[in-house]
Amino acid sequence: MGDKMACKPTAERLLNQARQDTEALKAKGIHPHLAVVLVGENPASQVYVSNKVKTCGELGIASTFEKLPADTTTEALLALIQKLNGDDGVHGILVQLPLPEQIDESAIISAIDPDKDVDGFHPVNVGRLSLGEPGLFPCTPMGVIELLKDSIDVLKGKHAVVVGRSNIVGKPMAQLLLKEHCTVTIMHSRTQNPADVCGQADIIIAAVGVPGLVSGDWVKEGAVVVDVGINELTKEADVTRFCKEGSRKMKAFRKKGRILYGDVFYDEALEKAALVTPVPGGVGKLTIAHLMVNCVTAAKRKADV
Repeated sequence: MGDKMACKPTAERLLNQARQDTEALKAKGIHPHLAVVLVGENPASQVYVSNKVKTCGELGIASTFEKLPADTTTEALLALIQKLNGDDGVHGILVQLPLPEQIDESAIISAIDPDKDVDGFHPVNVGRLSLGEPGLFPCTPMGVIELLKDSIDVLKGKHAVVVGRSNIVGKPMAQLLLKEHCTVTIMHSRTQNPADVCGQADIIIAAVGVPGLVSGDWVKEGAVVVDVGINELTKEADVTRFCKEGSRKMKAFRKKGRILYGDVFYDEALEKAALVTPVPGGVGKLTIAHLMVNCVTAAKRKADV
């Protein structure tokens, strides 16, 4: 029987690092500043943005919140980004995704100054990551790497399987693991014999958006499993498949009619793995923490300190 993998200590370490660096920059007259842009009324996006702005305030990082209507055009959003790009007082720019369907998401990402791209999605930063050059890289994979460094004595030589090949998590996660000298396999929807492939892993990173996909028979004894997925379950049949009657999650479902569940079948994985991250209360903490680190890093590079 494994243990729950605590993400909070790593997140707190990253937040403390960002706080200390912010104080040091302010002593030199540099005030880190994050601009967050939200288009539309997506409830989840509003919560995410609120948490980011709140965390900035707690760390002493200045923040600007730009809220645009749901019918905003690509051209209007591009104009705002160009304004923020040209503002020397703004060090980081984050456009909350997803965007309304009428907006060209790729054009928006590419328009952000790469040195202010705290999400790490700009093609220039993607290239920098691939080449091993300094840059701003996606917050969730960066947070996961920090978690693994805090949890595993030696990453070098470990076989890591990344389940999912998204531009936001899967691909950059693989690049970062390679940088740590892991042997990396990327699994996706066309992978044959997924249980056999995943069962070879010392480290599993699940980021595919399918509830409970990584079942117990996919997990090697003693593996470390990081669950990046976050899925809303509203059907009782789905919940009863993954959660035992009387469990905390089942009680939450009975009360609210919904729960959040990861890409890993948690109870089964815990029977074999050494460590498994929970959902919720896991990787999400790391994402916001590393966003703050990215913002401060951008400010330091802008000031060349």
